[in-house]
Amino acid sequence: MEKKNIDWSNLGFGYIETEKRFVSNYKNGAWDEGALVSDSMITMSECAGVLQYAQTCFEGMKAYTTEDGRIVTFRPDLNAARMEDSCKRLQMPVFPQDKFIEAVSKVVEANEAYVPPYGSGATLYIRPYMFGSSPVIGVKPADEYQFRIFATPVGPYFKGGVKPLTIRVSDFDRAAPNGTGHIKAGLNYAMSLYPIVTAHEEGYDENMYLDPKTRTKVEETGGANFLFITKDGKVVTPKSSSILPSITRRSLMQVAKDYLGLEVEEREVYLDELENFAECGLCGTAAVISPVGKVVDHGKEICFPSGMNDMGPVTKKLYDTLTGIQMGRIEAPEGWIHVIK
Repeated sequence: MEKKNIDWSNLGFGYIETEKRFVSNYKNGAWDEGALVSDSMITMSECAGVLQYAQTCFEGMKAYTTEDGRIVTFRPDLNAARMEDSCKRLQMPVFPQDKFIEAVSKVVEANEAYVPPYGSGATLYIRPYMFGSSPVIGVKPADEYQFRIFATPVGPYFKGGVKPLTIRVSDFDRAAPNGTGHIKAGLNYAMSLYPIVTAHEEGYDENMYLDPKTRTKVEETGGANFLFITKDGKVVTPKSSSILPSITRRSLMQVAKDYLGLEVEEREVYLDELENFAECGLCGTAAVISPVGKVVDHGKEICFPSGMNDMGPVTKKLYDTLTGIQMGRIEAPEGWIHVIK
């Protein structure tokens, strides 16, 4: 299929409407078969559950063109499983995991002309999401829901590519100790909007959120997990029940251990030990890994030895290996790559 006339190498991380999206409705206790549709508009009651009480969750994943010309997605089974966890926590009906993966494939195939070519640096971002669609005025779950998937071609999440970021320690909490930090609920991201806008206004790229109970331990940013490298080459990631379990982070830890032979550890990471690390990165579907050069804690600068010019050496190896797996340059572990075409 002929590709769309898009300047792939200069794409930002924004929305471009594509031709087809998948829609399935939940009514009377069951999901319908769902279908690909052309209309990107949604019509619902002014009293819909999503509008009144934010009953919605979502996922984020990408489709890639590999070196040998295949179109693939990366570990969609984990996105399906994580969305199931989100739905259960928000009292929403689970969209079956096999149907989820099937719908993702249909959307990518239908929008093949928007899948960026290999080597362009761009990808097709896929957004599955679900929301309460029936009227709800009392505080309770909706009776009807809509599950949708759209796709849009995107460039890098952070402008400037791999330039190390400067982040600040936030005074705000991302999630409550026993709240919804571990699921991909829309309400979590609404809570992060004020802190990220003010961070940008003050010249920072992102926020570092601490644990909401003691405010002594590193959790995550508004949209990515942290990954640290010790001075002796160990890969460390924060452990917390209120951190979203990033698929990219889990994959990077396995890559570090199985491909690079590095020691890995998931544990509590304290703010006062940041200065002992050699490298720091933010990892997630959108950014893969973005290096962090500096953390500012209320005026105190914590500068990582990897510096503000380039990605640190271990972080770079992790990035190159995982993206190599995603793009088909390196053999993937069994089940990681879902071939669509």
